[in-house]
Amino acid sequence: MKIFITGLPLEVGEDELTAVFGDFGQVKSLRIIKDRETGQSRGFGFVEMPVDEEAKEAIKRMNGGDYNGNRIKVAEAQEKPNTGGAGGGGGGFKRNNNNRERSY
Repeated sequence: MKIFITGLPLEVGEDELTAVFGDFGQVKSLRIIKDRETGQSRGFGFVEMPVDEEAKEAIKRMNGGDYNGNRIKVAEAQEKPNTGGAGGGGGGFKRNNNNRERSY
């Protein structure tokens, strides 16, 4: 099961968070989302745990809790809906007075 975590303190690293979720069971993967330009944490991330019961227990026990001074939210991650587009990502282009302008 994939878990979404938000409200993470910016200084929390992946090793530390892996250890915290490891208290509930095996952690298959973990990723803290970072700003592309600065490399700084954006305060949220994803954990994948292969055993659903362990993941549900982690969600139950950690959601709304205090983590290093921040109140975190922990929930089952929701899959992005398939919009049927050609893929890619990172925004598209739109016309504006015959100039190309990046939109996100």
